[in-house]
Amino acid sequence: MSKFLYVFLVAVLLTSCSQYQKALKSEDLAMKYEVATKMYDAGKYSKAIRLFEQIAAPNRGKPQAEKLFYMFAQSYYKTKQYYLSGYQFESFVAGYPKSEKREEAAFLGAKSFYQLSPVYSIDQTDTQKGIDKLQEYINAYPDSPNMVEANKMITELRQKLEKKAFEIAKQYNTIGEWSRDYNAAIKALDNFIVDYPGTIYKEDALFYKFDSTYKLAINSIHSKMEDRLHTAKTAYSALIRFKEDTKYKAKADEMLATIDKELQQFSK
Repeated sequence: MSKFLYVFLVAVLLTSCSQYQKALKSEDLAMKYEVATKMYDAGKYSKAIRLFEQIAAPNRGKPQAEKLFYMFAQSYYKTKQYYLSGYQFESFVAGYPKSEKREEAAFLGAKSFYQLSPVYSIDQTDTQKGIDKLQEYINAYPDSPNMVEANKMITELRQKLEKKAFEIAKQYNTIGEWSRDYNAAIKALDNFIVDYPGTIYKEDALFYKFDSTYKLAINSIHSKMEDRLHTAKTAYSALIRFKEDTKYKAKADEMLATIDKELQQFSK
């Protein structure tokens, strides 16, 4: 880089910074809007946001407001402030129903809620909200070029809810290890299988249900043991019918042998 070009770039940068600081302190809304737009176009979204926050309310309803609020929402999205971008995009869609940016804003608003979805192990309120918002978008724009991505995001979010539900049901089996109460685990796993019939965790759920019925039977008082052992055998059969070569087969067969051995005492 030549010395002249370096000096020129530094001068431009200093001028830009000077304009920005001046705009922040100015009462001139037109100046703030102009500088905010320059910051936005230059990809300096955090700086643009500070100015947009100052001029959003006074400009509402004015001719330039549509562009302003679109850039405002985009700036939040670009800086990964997804709660704020989701809110701003939704407000844009509601406020400018005839805008050519409406569909894009609707998609990015829904995608903002998708971005807010946390890991499956914590509260999934935002995940469900993301699904709802994406479904609203799909319903409103069925021919959108974003349809493939929107459906992919919904599938990912639903799988996260499914994983969460499975882990909760499985946890009841773990709790049963020390509480000796496996009825809650059996019920939770049954509910999971009913609620998610096509789940990728069905093999696991069927095994843990079998495991729960097995442990309930083995730890039962004598008067209840026979019926519970037969219930456990039925759970074993359900697992094998679903997947004959299940990854749990060695352990399940070992448990089945114990069940059959215990049942022999009732046939004598």
